[in-house]
Amino acid sequence: MSAPRPTPFRRLLVANRGEIALRVMRTARAMGLETVAVYSQADRDAAHVRAADFAVAIGPATPRESYLNIAAILSAAAVSGAEAIHPGYGFLSENPDFAEACAAAGLVFVGPSAAAIRAMGDKASAKAAMTAAGVPCVPGHDGTDQSEAALTAAARDVGFPLMIKAVAGGGGRGMRLVEAAADFPAALASARSEAMAGFGDDRVLLERAILRPRHVEIQVFGDRFGAAVHMGERDCSVQRRHQKVLEEAPSPAVTPALREAMGAASVAAAKAIGYEGAGTLEFLLDEAGGFHFMEMNTRLQVEHPVTEAITGLDLVEWQLRVAMGEPLPLTQSDIRLTGHAIEARLCAEDPEAGFLPQTGRVALWSAPTGLRVETALETGTEISPHYDSMAAKLIASGPTREAARLALIAGLERTAVPGLATNRGFLVRALAHPDFASGEARTDFCPRLGAALTDPDPDAAEALAPAAALLVLLTAAPLPAEGFRAHPLAHGFAAPIRFAMGGATREAAIARDRATGDWSVTLGDAAPEPVAVVSLTPGAAALRWRGRTARLAWARDGERIWISAGSVDLALTDLAHAPAKTAEDGADDGVLRASMTGQVAAVHAAPGETVAPNAPLVTLEAMKMEHVQRLRGGGQVAEMLVSKGDQVSAGQVLARLAPQA
Repeated sequence: MSAPRPTPFRRLLVANRGEIALRVMRTARAMGLETVAVYSQADRDAAHVRAADFAVAIGPATPRESYLNIAAILSAAAVSGAEAIHPGYGFLSENPDFAEACAAAGLVFVGPSAAAIRAMGDKASAKAAMTAAGVPCVPGHDGTDQSEAALTAAARDVGFPLMIKAVAGGGGRGMRLVEAAADFPAALASARSEAMAGFGDDRVLLERAILRPRHVEIQVFGDRFGAAVHMGERDCSVQRRHQKVLEEAPSPAVTPALREAMGAASVAAAKAIGYEGAGTLEFLLDEAGGFHFMEMNTRLQVEHPVTEAITGLDLVEWQLRVAMGEPLPLTQSDIRLTGHAIEARLCAEDPEAGFLPQTGRVALWSAPTGLRVETALETGTEISPHYDSMAAKLIASGPTREAARLALIAGLERTAVPGLATNRGFLVRALAHPDFASGEARTDFCPRLGAALTDPDPDAAEALAPAAALLVLLTAAPLPAEGFRAHPLAHGFAAPIRFAMGGATREAAIARDRATGDWSVTLGDAAPEPVAVVSLTPGAAALRWRGRTARLAWARDGERIWISAGSVDLALTDLAHAPAKTAEDGADDGVLRASMTGQVAAVHAAPGETVAPNAPLVTLEAMKMEHVQRLRGGGQVAEMLVSKGDQVSAGQVLARLAPQA
């Protein structure tokens, strides 16, 4: 048998965007490779475009017309003279048709073969392959009959609770937990709709729900010489909406014996399908210590930096060398796991509003020192509804799990993304929670704790009110680059300030003693509080009050002010020029407004139809997830102002109910 043919290349096209493209380009550049970026209309000024040696436009903002457009990407490769394509870890990275198209065009695809992607990308065939390889799988149903009647009957056989999962993809899309038979039809329809929107395929399979499991995955690598190794495990149990938010390596629940067993099963699985490149086998670990195969991701994972931190290896370099036809750089006995690493996914979403995706302009990006930060964020970056909500990854590592955990908390507290809501405070609260600190977090961690993680501490926010009021005053005019200059308030004169904070209107009187330079802030009927300005520059402030000095990040755009301090993020509105009285927003006025920017995925009611309170009216799709829009009150639909496929903006009126008699 002849030796595998080498496939060297010098110019690499990265068929992805944002931090993913930047991550791949960083290693490619270190290896002496030239890089080519592709970009949609929305990304023409993006960081990954500027970082590449060459850049080619591939289409409009929507992914299907740009980053998922195989013909456009292959054309970009031809125009730029690229010899290889790295798909990143999203978009086309697990598309076997793309891998085949690259091969047909004479391009090296940095990833496994199309046959391996096809075998493992379809969850049903993947489970069959893993069962044949002796890998334990979750019991369930993966029949070809996808009729509602057949799936309903299969659900009764599998038993409740059960999971509905999209056959063609992962990432939490098309996945639903169903606890009772009565809930199955609606959950099936919702899962199918989301799967079709995300993958163009509405097939699903059913699995018995393993209650309170851990989500543990094994990183594997294979080469074209038939060798395969694993690099230990990652624990990804902390999830919201079945999407990971915290990942760590190694898992606090995996013993050396269990690691050896899971690693051996994963390597056997990779060898059984002739796997080449980076891949991840995902398992559920039950409370008895048994592990059950869920799926294989035939790509590099978002959370690969934690594996790099404990192995000291560059997994993108391994990918590129394997794609060039080189053997794996190390054998299994050469791979050592040292220390601990934890990654947090910073997302543009509002945890208090059910993790609703957020779009808009980043008024300021301030990253911490001492952590590995993977991002394409910059001050002024526009967060688009067309792409994933993850905006950055922060990775802390240390000799122990506790050292990594504390370093990540401190780093997140020093991170600021004013301009739109993020999950930063949620991540801090999750990392600080006793269940996570003790290593006991399972997949029910986020839904079980609920508001304890999503809702900020009201006392911590209230403690910032004096500083917030002072910043409303001092930032009303642009600061000079060298920082704060004395405000011209006369001695003893109290300036009235009115601002909105936390959904309520606040009033304050602020005076300054010119002799001492100190400020006096009186909030409502409370006693005056002295507040000293230690420093105040564009984007950063240090204020001292109540016996402590707090360092805050801030940004202002017109009447809107954002303040970040510790785990608290405040969004304020300066009401100096607003009417003294504003309408209350508490009543349901029978008008359905879009809760976010997105695309209409479904319309559930028609004019003249009577709907019950809280009934679904419109489903919006944004950042790869569906979000049902409802009204608290029911009634007759007077107007439905949108249709499936329409693009809408946050606050846009979608429907109106007829006035109640």
